[in-house]
Amino acid sequence: MPGIVSETVAAMINSMRLVWLLLAAILAGCSSPSSPDKQGKAPAPAIPAHYTASNTSNPIAKYIELVGLRVTERSPGHLVVQFGVVNHSEADIGDVKMNVNLSTTAAKPGEPPLIKFPAQVSRLGPNELKDVSVEVPIKLRVYELPDWQFLKADFEITEPKQFQ
Repeated sequence: MPGIVSETVAAMINSMRLVWLLLAAILAGCSSPSSPDKQGKAPAPAIPAHYTASNTSNPIAKYIELVGLRVTERSPGHLVVQFGVVNHSEADIGDVKMNVNLSTTAAKPGEPPLIKFPAQVSRLGPNELKDVSVEVPIKLRVYELPDWQFLKADFEITEPKQFQ
């Protein structure tokens, strides 16, 4: 009797080893990288999440950045553009005025922007981030604009002309 039991146990162990080996082979086949022929297109180039000033002649321009661009609609004909303005300098810049142009990431050079508007930030302190919200009267509806990741902002600082 003990010989039959040990043969049965040995057979079960061998069967379990075979099952584990097959399972490991199946999992390895499922998780192996696909061939280049089966892979999709290369990922799209990264889209900037922030924007710097276009008028680099203004000494303040290199310290100002726009971030977190959002466009919503208050009512037909009235879009609300929201974004953050960051002061990366150690200086108190004070009031900042700028002209902002929104266009698509696919816009060709020289193409007019979708939206143009002035914006103002009051008392922008050292290393500070301020939220800005501007209502823009326009004929476009918000659903006619591309999604946020396909919008880009170009801005020019009009005031101040220099640090105070």
